Formats: sequence, C-alpha cells, structure tokens
Amino acid sequence: MSAVTRTIRIGSSNGLHARPAKLFAQAVKNAGIPITISKGAGAPVNAASILGVISLGAEKGDYVTVSADGEGAESVLDDLADLLTTDHDEN
Repeated sequence: MSAVTRTIRIGSSNGLHARPAKLFAQAVKNAGIPITISKGAGAPVNAASILGVISLGAEKGDYVTVSADGEGAESVLDDLADLLTTDHDEN
C-alpha cells in the first residue's frame, strides 16, 4: 500500500499550538499507522509528537501536508483534516 497525502489549511485561530497540537498528536497515536506532517518545504515530522507538531510553527491559514501509510489511511486523513480545519482554541 502506498502512502496517502493531503494538503490541509489550518483553521485553529492560534494555529497548531498547545491544545490543537495535543489533540492532533493524540488522534495520530490512536490511528496506529505511520503519519507525518510538514509545512512548506520543511522536513516532515512524526505527527504523533506534540513537540514536533508545534515546531512546525503553523499558523491559522497556513497549509500543512499530512501523509499516512497503512490500512485505513484515507479515513484517518479525513478525521485529521477535520481536526486541523476546526478551531479548537478556547475563547
């Protein structure tokens, strides 16, 4: 099976910081398949790492590329896209 890749626009008002990064990394861990995330031409990081996700410096409106490899990768990316496009920050 080949990797599935999607480019997703960040919807969280504070970007991929603290709470959204934690929710994203937890969802990746629960998926149980290898998943990476990158921003622009930057190197991909392990999407299950909260610090790795935060280190991307992704802000609201930025695009990130998420790649998943394994059974159910399409469905997993659908769920992760929902997380990334939703504003999870507390106001």
